[in-house]
Amino acid sequence: MAQPAIQRTTAVPTAPERAGRGRRARAITSFAMLAVHHCGSGRDPIGLLGRQAQTRLPDLVPLHYSRMSDGAFAFSRGSALLMADDLYRAPNSGLRVQLCGDAHLSNFGFFGSPEQVPVFGIDEYDETHPGPFEWDVKRLVTSLAIAADETGCTVAQRDRITRACAAEYRETMAAAAERGTLAVWYAGVESGVAPPANEAAPRAADELTDMLDGAHRIISVPPTVVPIEELFADADECYRNLIGRLSAFRTTLRWETRVLVDQFELIQAARTAIGVRSVGARVWLLYLRGVVDRDPLLLQAKEAQPSVLAGYLGGPSFANQGERVVEGQRLMQHTPDPFLGWASGWDLDGARRDFYLRRHVDRTGPAEVESLSATGLTGYGRACARVLAQAHARSGDRIAIASYLGSTDEFDDAMVSFATSYSEQNQLDHAALLAAIADDRITAPLGT
Repeated sequence: MAQPAIQRTTAVPTAPERAGRGRRARAITSFAMLAVHHCGSGRDPIGLLGRQAQTRLPDLVPLHYSRMSDGAFAFSRGSALLMADDLYRAPNSGLRVQLCGDAHLSNFGFFGSPEQVPVFGIDEYDETHPGPFEWDVKRLVTSLAIAADETGCTVAQRDRITRACAAEYRETMAAAAERGTLAVWYAGVESGVAPPANEAAPRAADELTDMLDGAHRIISVPPTVVPIEELFADADECYRNLIGRLSAFRTTLRWETRVLVDQFELIQAARTAIGVRSVGARVWLLYLRGVVDRDPLLLQAKEAQPSVLAGYLGGPSFANQGERVVEGQRLMQHTPDPFLGWASGWDLDGARRDFYLRRHVDRTGPAEVESLSATGLTGYGRACARVLAQAHARSGDRIAIASYLGSTDEFDDAMVSFATSYSEQNQLDHAALLAAIADDRITAPLGT
């Protein structure tokens, strides 16, 4: 007796159907269209940065601008909003994935897995949002082109670096398209980049804390690290607020992580201003202690604002922007931080803000750009592209994207052209920032 056909509630497209979708997308948006940087009329990079600065801590905004002014590469690290505004004006593939949102070279690096094994991957997800896959690729190849220029590479070397990155992304996506869904979901990534030696990466607790009156306390290094006691007259009220916030964070953690966190107590907190992109955002370092004084757990509570992509791309809505960051990271990252959580509440200035929580660990980003040779940049760019393609394959239609990219180097050439053009735009934007500082339209202390 013939068995009745199983009625599925949703129809899953076949591999040929998905490949056909990719080919149709390429017929609409060619590689030549992706290669062009569209500079809209009335473009105002300083105005965009100024509007973004309105959401940051006023006393740290000058530091943010100062660090962006250090050079074209430093400027590019804080320019995700400018690039999103430009990419919005250009044709796109229509093949959406969960984007990192700021796939800059500096946002890749090593971090500890839950088992404390060094893992290479994307390390910042503040801007994560669904969108066309190539937006992340363009951000990555452009940052490589800017880094190549800053390190004195020749034009030919720069082009080889960006072409190798684009080719690695395309080839990794093609390999993912040939694999099964579960194999892709659970696959790790062999980056090919050696993790730093243990002696070169001391524990974060040893770097950030010291003995004071017989107990470990966070070292004050203004304006980079400032303990709460130095910021607010009523530190006790601040700590009561933070303890309540930690309780809210706890409810968003996995059950086993809650049990672990419950074995630590909050000892001290400090405001931090590290790097370039996040300077001025509300970022708190939380120092927790276990059963003995040298049993530390360092957590980072970071303000989560709407993604810079949200004003340009449709996507899911979240009641808490911290949840958006956490869920985006969990979707893209093969080994997500078990301490990821989110909460919202009234901040110390009386405004209600969203935050997400993660572990503060010995994150080791790319080697200093100035020290990387053309060969080093090529290898690092390939590693970043491999990680990015694998992350995109988890959330997007890997078969359609692979079909769109094809097996030739046409996509690679398009990314080289775009990176060259946009790195020139970045230089112009950096010059505009320097001019605004010189004209006193922007305050930015030197040497910070």
